[in-house]
Amino acid sequence: MSRFLALITIICCFWACDQQTSDPEVAVAAEETEPGDIASIIRNPITADTDEIDTSQLAKLAFEETRHDFGTVNEGAIVNHEFVFTNDGSVPLIISDVRSTCGCTVADWPREPIPPGGTGSIPVRFDTKKKVGVQSKPVTITANTLPAKTNLFLNGRVEE
Repeated sequence: MSRFLALITIICCFWACDQQTSDPEVAVAAEETEPGDIASIIRNPITADTDEIDTSQLAKLAFEETRHDFGTVNEGAIVNHEFVFTNDGSVPLIISDVRSTCGCTVADWPREPIPPGGTGSIPVRFDTKKKVGVQSKPVTITANTLPAKTNLFLNGRVEE
């Protein structure tokens, strides 16, 4: 019985690999989105079929600084910093996620698209409670940029 199931599994895998992955009519329908629909803004210029990358249809994050040194603070202090950016791309910037590596660092971000030439900020809050020593807290931004992820850092020293 197990040989039969293995044979069926292999046949299904080969059959699935031979199927067409995109219907031209479906592809055309997907491109016909309503104006203002976020899906109509996001474009991925990278495909497996080409070595060329078209970055003209991407947003570009340009930060005033990607690292902030908060100096030396006492344990228990709350460090706040705002990373200011500009969208230097030709399409609206859409930030889909901003994450930190631990709960001691919390960041927020604009939920609305930032138009080309527009500015915004990523406010970051670092709670130094039980974080004694040299600190480098990364914040990772995911957006419709190339590369899709951008890292920011809060650096400094926390003393007892």
